[in-house]
Amino acid sequence: MASFHARSNSLPSRQHPLTSQIEENLNRLRSSQSASTSSSLGQQLIGLQDLNEYVDILLQLPLNQQALAQEEQRKCVEELLDGSLVLLDVCNIAKDALLQTKEFTQELQSILRRRRGVEGLANEVRKYLTSRKAVKKAICKALKNLKHFENKQSTYSCEVTSILREVEAVTCSVLESLLSFVSGPASKSKLSRLNPVSKLMHHKKVASEEDEENTNEIVNVEASLRSFVKSENIKHVENLQHELQNSESCIQDLEEGLESLFRRMIKARVTVLNILNC
Repeated sequence: MASFHARSNSLPSRQHPLTSQIEENLNRLRSSQSASTSSSLGQQLIGLQDLNEYVDILLQLPLNQQALAQEEQRKCVEELLDGSLVLLDVCNIAKDALLQTKEFTQELQSILRRRRGVEGLANEVRKYLTSRKAVKKAICKALKNLKHFENKQSTYSCEVTSILREVEAVTCSVLESLLSFVSGPASKSKLSRLNPVSKLMHHKKVASEEDEENTNEIVNVEASLRSFVKSENIKHVENLQHELQNSESCIQDLEEGLESLFRRMIKARVTVLNILNC
């Protein structure tokens, strides 16, 4: 899970009521980071949507526009704009991962309805698992980019840029949680390559992660499919249709939340660009 590199959990003293609402939303999102179920992630995406709406309204205030337009703030603002591009790119990667997983999920549901038999299903299951490998590879790269991005983030003294910086940090954390949810837990082969200290840290997380995995609809489907591939016993897929439906519904909700967040992030970015170009 991402850590916040903002200089403080409390924003500077502010006069406008919007800043209090933004701080309240930021604190609510920070406190929700302990859980990474599809339901909690959906709520976090909604929280980010609301947060970006408040930020866009804040950016419309003349005093804030004047502050951002000052020459001494230009470097800070340009860094924030670069950061928004990174986060938008991560959003696109997450959307692609969800879409690809959903398409294969729907295909498996269609095959189960047509009852093509174990052999036909086994072939499609292998295609699904292969597609999941590609999805996980793309997500792994995106997570590394996010970590690199977090390590480069700066802190700002200007009130409005400080707000934007904290919004950027919490957005980064939520997107990291989302990507990790879609990807699922690290494989045993990856775990075997960890050093002893990393292994110890990993095992300390297992107990809480097991509860989250039990409510990870995407991981549940993948586990059932892997069991089926090993045995090719139809008994392993007796409940698969139900799990696939749950997974598709979960993916659909996350897709909608992510798309809505994506649009709001673009809107806020355009507002900042317009301020600079005035």
